[in-house]
Amino acid sequence: MKKCYTVTLILVHIILVFSCLFKNPIIVNHESIETVASAEPEPEAPPEDDYLTIIAVGDNLYHNVMIVDGEEGDYLAAYTEIKPLVENADIAFINQETLLGGIDFGFTGYPQFNSPQALGRAVAETGFNVVNHANNHVMDKGEKALLATMDLWDTMPHITVIGVHRSEEKRKQPAIVEKNNFTIGFLGYTYGTNGIPVPAGKSYLVSLINRGKMAEEIEALRPLCDFLVVSLHWGEEYKYDYSKSQKDLAEFLAEHKVDLILGHHPHVIQKIEFIPRPDGKEMLCYYSLGNFISAQSEIPRMLGAMAYVKLKKSPEKEGEVSEITILEYGTLPLVTHYGKDFKGFKVYPLYDYTTELAKEHRIGGLTMDYLKKTSSSIFGDKKFSGNPFDPSVPHL
Repeated sequence: MKKCYTVTLILVHIILVFSCLFKNPIIVNHESIETVASAEPEPEAPPEDDYLTIIAVGDNLYHNVMIVDGEEGDYLAAYTEIKPLVENADIAFINQETLLGGIDFGFTGYPQFNSPQALGRAVAETGFNVVNHANNHVMDKGEKALLATMDLWDTMPHITVIGVHRSEEKRKQPAIVEKNNFTIGFLGYTYGTNGIPVPAGKSYLVSLINRGKMAEEIEALRPLCDFLVVSLHWGEEYKYDYSKSQKDLAEFLAEHKVDLILGHHPHVIQKIEFIPRPDGKEMLCYYSLGNFISAQSEIPRMLGAMAYVKLKKSPEKEGEVSEITILEYGTLPLVTHYGKDFKGFKVYPLYDYTTELAKEHRIGGLTMDYLKKTSSSIFGDKKFSGNPFDPSVPHL
């Protein structure tokens, strides 16, 4: 009996010991062990390049037959074929050749122009956002009509107007467009105002070509922008070749580190070229973009051009400023079309114009052969044969 009791105590002791040992068992599953490496931060992606496109057209010139419906006219219809191109651009420039004073000043064409304000709204709706008024017709109806034109643009604050000003203080305010991390500065000048004097003591109203004043304004604006554009109403009318005075003035602007000249006034297209600058860079010069639209009646004046410039801005490097380069540039030929009854005014890209349309044009003798050969002779290999915004179109 005593022996049996002893065995029982030993068994109880063993059970108690094992129950203590395995009260909180540690279970190790080797398959679940993961080696956790110390997490290293992912390297930052390098800064990307920025891009910006500029398009520009020449004279938006409205004659009497184009404004017969006054403020009720459908002026947007003239631009439907090129509207997609304008809307695709980051910056879209136009030389608004005629005043937009409205009905109070009478709607007139050549020689002293004044157009409906509805035309200005159509220009804005088409997508243009930089408008030049420094041209030879800016004083056609006097100071009040010019101020009324500025009043119209004041209702559209997204439009940058250049070349005309309400006061000396306003003239000193820089015209700058900021987009896509670019800061683009604009100035606009004209050779004159067709003999109509700018009011005494109000020279600020219109920016005239004056080298001293231009140098002063360029030097003030240059440090404030990445890229400086100057609009010039200059040259000899109806001449395909630029003049010596144009070349001289272009070289003067290159010396002052202007980046791009947008020229107009001759009513026909002229060549484009790069001009060296003293800092080793080059200035791109479009001597004349010709007419954008008009009711002029000569074949050469039906052929205009749209400038296309694509800019690239490289990220800043330590101790250096961002570098801006002209990545692509060229011209897209444009055609002014209107029917034999002086109706149906419309601007077409040359690549969308047809022999059938040419036959319907009021001006007899306008042919596709002329349009293609003339634009090629002026622009050479810098002529787009298709939509420059279409990636499938070969770029220049």
